[in-house]
Amino acid sequence: MRCLERVTSFCSKQLAATIVMGAALTGSVFAQDTLPVSTGDVQWTAYGSDLASSKYVALDQINADNVQQLKILWSWETPDNAVFRADERASAGEYKSTPIMINGVLYVSTSLGMVAAINAVSGKQLWVFDTGSWQRGRHPNFDNNHRGVSWWDDGGDGRILMAANDGQLWSINAKTGLPDTSFGSDGAVDLKLGLGRDTRTGLYGSISPPTVINDVIVVGSSISDGPLFQDQLPPGHVRGYDARTGEQKWIFHTVPQQEQRGAETWENEAWRTAGATNVWTTMSADPETGYVYLPTSTPNNDWYGAHRLGDNLYAESLVCLDSATGEIVWHFQMVHHGLWDYDLPAAPNLLNIEVDGRQIKAVAQTSKQGFVYVFDRLTGEPVWPIEERPVPQSTVPGERSSPTQPFPIKPPPFESQGISDSTLIDFTPELRQQALELIRNIDYGPLFTPPSERGVIVFPGYSGGVTWTGAAVDPETGVMYIPSFSAPRFVRLRKPTEGESDFGYIRDRSFTVSGPQGLPLIKPPYARITAIDLNKGEHLWMVPHGRGIQQRLIQMGIPDPGPVGSFGRHGPLLTKSLLFVAQLDESRPVMRAFDKTNGDVISELDLPLPPMGTPMSYMVNGKQYIVVAAGAGPDTRLLALGLE
Repeated sequence: MRCLERVTSFCSKQLAATIVMGAALTGSVFAQDTLPVSTGDVQWTAYGSDLASSKYVALDQINADNVQQLKILWSWETPDNAVFRADERASAGEYKSTPIMINGVLYVSTSLGMVAAINAVSGKQLWVFDTGSWQRGRHPNFDNNHRGVSWWDDGGDGRILMAANDGQLWSINAKTGLPDTSFGSDGAVDLKLGLGRDTRTGLYGSISPPTVINDVIVVGSSISDGPLFQDQLPPGHVRGYDARTGEQKWIFHTVPQQEQRGAETWENEAWRTAGATNVWTTMSADPETGYVYLPTSTPNNDWYGAHRLGDNLYAESLVCLDSATGEIVWHFQMVHHGLWDYDLPAAPNLLNIEVDGRQIKAVAQTSKQGFVYVFDRLTGEPVWPIEERPVPQSTVPGERSSPTQPFPIKPPPFESQGISDSTLIDFTPELRQQALELIRNIDYGPLFTPPSERGVIVFPGYSGGVTWTGAAVDPETGVMYIPSFSAPRFVRLRKPTEGESDFGYIRDRSFTVSGPQGLPLIKPPYARITAIDLNKGEHLWMVPHGRGIQQRLIQMGIPDPGPVGSFGRHGPLLTKSLLFVAQLDESRPVMRAFDKTNGDVISELDLPLPPMGTPMSYMVNGKQYIVVAAGAGPDTRLLALGLE
């Protein structure tokens, strides 16, 4: 293979790119949203494999007969590690990124905001570009972390699109690793501008890859959950940009303004100051129709809404837009007047299903509360009825919670919902009684029991159910696979002190509840994988994900309960023959392969670092690879798995 050993530098203030071209790019020219057919290679073209967010790849070279022979073929050390060694200011969390693979090259972001190109066969680094985002402040809600980049084909070298933690959208030449100077200002667009409200780094940023559909870049945002004043946060409006120039083409107001439809659901003109209601996670899109699907989040503040009475469209909704114009096609609100931080956490999955003999182009949205909402993706009509049911009402002064919330009839929930006798820990009668005593003075009840001054147990909690890792779907069978975990959260409201906040109530962050003897408050499984047939709206199987505290329970004298599941966010990878999910199972980092038909574990491969990203897979030169991001802080890597 022809080598181009050269080094080029690009500097702009605090930004730098180092390009080490180790090999020429090979393979057919990639056409957006399609897979190449001339080379036999199988690519992974978006964060979720494709714009449908299937997390599926039609490969079975690694299968049930040989998956036990899976090995680590190469490991790529991120450039973040060198920064940590050289600069004590560096700070980052878990390495959550999922690479894309185009024409034999992996493109990936790092927690500190760098973008790298890597030879997909050898793991050799080709170039690195540093956006410098980590030097301008950490992510609005967490330590520095990032989840991936996107691809756009310009008919030439291609472009890598990176929306960074500091709110800058970059367009980078895929071949050279240098910014595209024809895009925005010297290759970048400042997403903090144009929202109609002053916005600064630290309150607003981007953590997820943008969605690129028909030459339009659709970008959401990550907005701080912390501010204590009503006009402190920017709104989470979603925008579309020209992929060639970076020019803004449209803006969709997730908080409707003035005379726009939906503004009436923000009573007393609350839309003037309401913040967040953003799309912090990934989106899905259908290039055939041009539609893009937005899973939106909670307005501020997350727990008390007397300052924003009403249903609060388009918060906690699935919104379908025309990507060419930004015009709304349809929407469905999953939570009215949200008080539980029940953001829609993951991109919806697009697939075609057959229900009672009828072919449906469907979109399926998973949620933190353990529901799957299934719609006709063209019209927004629910595939199965979604009922408005009465829910418990708030007792907090000034609050007016929604009298009803939507409950899908099908599929059944994939998580336990609400706290009751049927959900509390019951390994022994003594443990159960201790759990009841611990929550004696706290409010609890069914799903959507609202926050209170006494304190409430929110279950599923605001971490899920399902989280940003989402679900995978098999386009051949219509089966959805959902890793999730069961974690109750505890919320108590208090009046702020003078000058502390202009909200009537804020969350008391000192309030927490532990389970009996340090055990969870609830029954297992604490993490699970559920397979759902979306043609029928029925569960096929559910298995605990991981052994979890199984051994500890045995040591306490409790009869072996079997695997009980291990807490954590674990994304799925689906192939023609297997389901892969990586996990830190207590202290054991492991990649598991599951039988898709029944959930049986076929193999386990120990990993050298905790797996934090959702795995992906591709084929180059007739060989299948699986790649997963692992580690945190100063030791982060991509691990490539395959057969020798």
